[in-house]
Amino acid sequence: MDPVGAVPIGELVEERRYLLNVAYWMLGSVGEAEGVVGDAYRRWYGLSDAARQEIAVPRLWLARTVGAISLGRLAFPSRGAGAGAQEYSTGARAEKEGVQRALGDEVSRVLSRGLDSLSPDERAAFVLNDVFGMSPGAVADIVGRSEPECAELADRAWRSLRLRRSHPTTPAEHNALARAVCRACVSGDADLLGSLLCPNVTAFFDGGGKIRALARPVHGSRQVARSMLTLLANRPRTTLTTHPVNGATGLVARYGDQVAAVISLDIADQHIAQVWVVLNPDKLFLWNRPPASDGPDPHQNPSQQGDG
Repeated sequence: MDPVGAVPIGELVEERRYLLNVAYWMLGSVGEAEGVVGDAYRRWYGLSDAARQEIAVPRLWLARTVGAISLGRLAFPSRGAGAGAQEYSTGARAEKEGVQRALGDEVSRVLSRGLDSLSPDERAAFVLNDVFGMSPGAVADIVGRSEPECAELADRAWRSLRLRRSHPTTPAEHNALARAVCRACVSGDADLLGSLLCPNVTAFFDGGGKIRALARPVHGSRQVARSMLTLLANRPRTTLTTHPVNGATGLVARYGDQVAAVISLDIADQHIAQVWVVLNPDKLFLWNRPPASDGPDPHQNPSQQGDG
């Protein structure tokens, strides 16, 4: 490993923050996250100098190690009672509170509760793939499954989280609200769009690492409205229309003849509670394939394609 002086302090701080985010999203506990990151760094320094020099991207190695340790802890209901958690519980309170505030800005309480309902493998695949955008190979290494299996686990987790946040509403109410969202986006009316969103709305952008998209969820009506309007800006050859998505009215954005994004909306109390934007070209493949007489329905939610 390079001497500490050879690495900018900002890079070191950002690396640790990133690793804490990975562990916290997987485990849902600040104490456990701190313990896991500590274990990962101990493993790093436990390597020989020659072994460390062979690692081209130390941050990636550390992230994989954090993911693997976290997955191991998720497999045991009694996790958190180990040395790492004990060390953290006796550490500085001020540092703990600072970490909690930093991570709290990134993780919604609703999603955290939803993650608790997932299996360890589903949670790991979803967090590493959809939240942190790790490569399929890295996710497969951590979870111990093939890349297609990890993709299916992530999709299954995505569907489970979306269903947990769905609230009963009539088709007419859903349709009217979706059309209003479409009009606000097309006209670029931030105030109108913000009024249609819950104050604590969350938007998820699934680029799958195949397109430059927001890597983390966006929270709050103002921030979500701004993100959506930026993404769906009215530019030449870009169109936005309402369209059936998984049995309910959603939005489809096209660039020319190509479907570039499919948007699902979850509604609660006559407002949009969650926005799910699928930008991953792999998941939009069937939307862009010429219609076949006996093929899968191209209007099915791309996050649910292949669901039996």
